[in-house]
Amino acid sequence: MSSTIDEIDLEFFPFIRLYKSGRIERLTVLPTLPPSPSDPITGVASKDVVIDPAAPVSARLYLPQLPSPPSSKVPLLVYFHGGAFCIESAFSPTYHPYLNSLCGRAGVLIVSVEYRLAPEHPLPAAYDDSWAALRWAVGGSDPWIAAHADLNRVFLAGDSAGANIAHRMAVRAGAEGGVRVEGTAAIHPYFSTGEEEKGTLGDKLWRLVCPGAIGGTGDPRLNPAAESEGALKGMAGRRAVVFLAEKDFLREKGKAYFEVLRGSGWEGLVELVETEGEGHVFHLSKPESYRAGELMEKLVSFLNGASH
Repeated sequence: MSSTIDEIDLEFFPFIRLYKSGRIERLTVLPTLPPSPSDPITGVASKDVVIDPAAPVSARLYLPQLPSPPSSKVPLLVYFHGGAFCIESAFSPTYHPYLNSLCGRAGVLIVSVEYRLAPEHPLPAAYDDSWAALRWAVGGSDPWIAAHADLNRVFLAGDSAGANIAHRMAVRAGAEGGVRVEGTAAIHPYFSTGEEEKGTLGDKLWRLVCPGAIGGTGDPRLNPAAESEGALKGMAGRRAVVFLAEKDFLREKGKAYFEVLRGSGWEGLVELVETEGEGHVFHLSKPESYRAGELMEKLVSFLNGASH
């Protein structure tokens, strides 16, 4: 008979196994890619910065190829990677090529945030790290940002759990001030109605990310409809776009987020963009596909759109 110390409590296969003893086993170690002083295809320069060594919080910055001397400053995009709050990295082979390409196509300066992951660092660690990175970015202390970023055109974006974070940052910016946001892009956002039955993957994953949390319909981290009165109405930004995919298992939750935001009294303009025949974050798994290119162009158009 096995002892309790060896019993599995929760598992997010093939990535993480959590034992009842509290021991955490990461089953898959994701590789990372280094930054580049000049990408041979896009001309984009990238570098890594440490924002808070104590937490720690870091980021990878992407600077598009600019004319010399630069004719004007470019928008600043703060990007939050996905991965269910517990996997992936700003430095991974998934995100580095994607953001390098987005930077080159959109001509924006990108800050890709490396936040702490659950279950070693349960929520709100990812939110706190992301907020620290956002405040650092708009503070303009980095030479690239100071020289090239238009801090009147700051965008937030992310996919899956990163879209959840982008939303939370926009709400916090509206509540606390100090960050002027132009728009937010939520790509295949990870939200929930909080109604998953106990024992389902959704329930297990949330308990992995936020141990001890009850969740349910009243948790605004899961369900944007549960935000405190006026929080959505006061959300920072003038524009928002929600990207959905027809075959995404989170599609209905993302659509519900769009409807909640549209009916919240928020004075910004919110748009819904859906891709037919594709699943969750298909643009990352199939970046060379035609539909991934379409999504990229729509995101580029959003980032380069005129202010209202």
